[in-house]
Amino acid sequence: MPLTRISLRAGKDAAYHKALVSGIYAAMRDTFAVPENDLFTALHEHADSAFAYDPHYLGIARDDDLVIIQITANDTRDTGQKQALYTAIAGNLAADPGVRPENVLINLVEVARENWSFGNGLMPYGPPATP
Repeated sequence: MPLTRISLRAGKDAAYHKALVSGIYAAMRDTFAVPENDLFTALHEHADSAFAYDPHYLGIARDDDLVIIQITANDTRDTGQKQALYTAIAGNLAADPGVRPENVLINLVEVARENWSFGNGLMPYGPPATP
């Protein structure tokens, strides 16, 4: 159950937002075995003054079209799956909506399976509740 947060500068239209969400979700389905309908994403737009980045960190040329993606997911994937995810997201977003791969920053936050509640105060992936 990934939870995805997308941050970018304000000013893109709804079609651009939809393409970001779709491209990231497709990459997770293809590389992380995310099941159908397991889509939970929040997109945040920021004013110029509230979105700071280094345009050359690690020798990568970023610009104001930077998209920061943070994915919280279960700690169950190996390094190869993570690399495949990063590559797939960058490729999908380059194809639509046209984000340069240099402008795709991804942060994967891994958590234990019991750190999720999907509603009703239940812990579906954790150990059974004790009385």
